[in-house]
Amino acid sequence: MPAIEIDVWLGDIAELEVDALVVPANESLFMTTGAAASVKRRGGEEIELAAIEQGPIPPGTAIVTQGGTLAAPYVIHAVAVGHDLQADPARLSSATKAALDLCTPMQLRRIAIAGLGTERGTFAPEEAARILVAAVRDHADAHDLPESVVFVLATPTEARAFAHAVELERAGT
Repeated sequence: MPAIEIDVWLGDIAELEVDALVVPANESLFMTTGAAASVKRRGGEEIELAAIEQGPIPPGTAIVTQGGTLAAPYVIHAVAVGHDLQADPARLSSATKAALDLCTPMQLRRIAIAGLGTERGTFAPEEAARILVAAVRDHADAHDLPESVVFVLATPTEARAFAHAVELERAGT
């Protein structure tokens, strides 16, 4: 794997001081649950309003807004699961890649990614972790940015699944 630092953290993504937070979104871009709701609560409703102005967007895509009063200056809203709540690995991978593709033009060196796909139980944590870690690896193979990714998970079960996927990636399996 290229020189990209990947970490796993159990906690609230809205607390992190990174260049951008990547949160799960639906096609309408309302920030009503999980990590997105926490980001809106801590960063201000202007984050959600700016996102809604850019929507709706299809599953597998992402948009960016300012970070409001958060320490992170940007929030990337990634639609990994659509309103249909279908566990589509291609959509999850595509949304992750769309978020990562914003890093180079925006010069984002350090980003935090919430457990995309795990919201509302659409993907098992192990499957989401495998897909997201692979997407980061594939992106890092072709891009210099981001230099650092931290996966931020809401539960110990999710954090363990992501830590295991990162370990397997580091071991090359």
